[in-house]
Amino acid sequence: MPHSTMDFSQRATLTERMDEPCSREEMRACLGDIAKLNRWSMGYLPTMNWLNALKGTLPLLRGPLSILDVGCGDGDFLRQLEQWSLEQRIAVDLVGIDVNLDAAALATEARPYWSRIRYFHGNVFAYRPEKPIHLVISSLLTHQMSDVDVVRFLQWMEKHAEIGWFVNDLSRSQFSYNFIRVFSKLAWLHPFVQKDAPISIQRSFVQEEWERLSRAAGLGEKDVEIFHVKPARLCVARRKPV
Repeated sequence: MPHSTMDFSQRATLTERMDEPCSREEMRACLGDIAKLNRWSMGYLPTMNWLNALKGTLPLLRGPLSILDVGCGDGDFLRQLEQWSLEQRIAVDLVGIDVNLDAAALATEARPYWSRIRYFHGNVFAYRPEKPIHLVISSLLTHQMSDVDVVRFLQWMEKHAEIGWFVNDLSRSQFSYNFIRVFSKLAWLHPFVQKDAPISIQRSFVQEEWERLSRAAGLGEKDVEIFHVKPARLCVARRKPV
């Protein structure tokens, strides 16, 4: 089907190459290029802006600000977040979890010797936090889930995140599809990334779907903020009342 006539009215049920078995070195190269794509397209910026806006209104905490990154990949964002915490002089307890064993291992391997970030391999729905979680974040994760699991994930975050949570994912549209398809090729990213990035757009959500899923999770219209960030992001933010 020509790219200009593709149907974006519904989520695609396509499979991404990175969902299939591959070597750890292949995974390392893919996750490294995804991290590059995130930096070049300023994909981390929505989450960082949310955290910066939040830091001045946080309630008094008796200990570090605990943040859980679900689907942390190779830990690239958590490493940036740890650097941010040092610059902002905010005590943090950073934890990453990923369902992919190689991703969790690569994240641990890439962690600086002085870092206190902890990484776990496992499914978030089976994860039992050792300590209370203040904030839960995720990036490029929910489009990999079924609608049922997205609702379940929203409910899990609502239950475990004491202060709030932030979903940073892709926006399904012709523009987003074309942008990522062309950009990944021009940047000579890993072949898996070139194949998977457009598929990720086809599997992602539009605002009306996020509104429906939020309602299904028991969240009211005023409980969440759903907003677009150029070039191809659609985010869902939740700040619980103090």
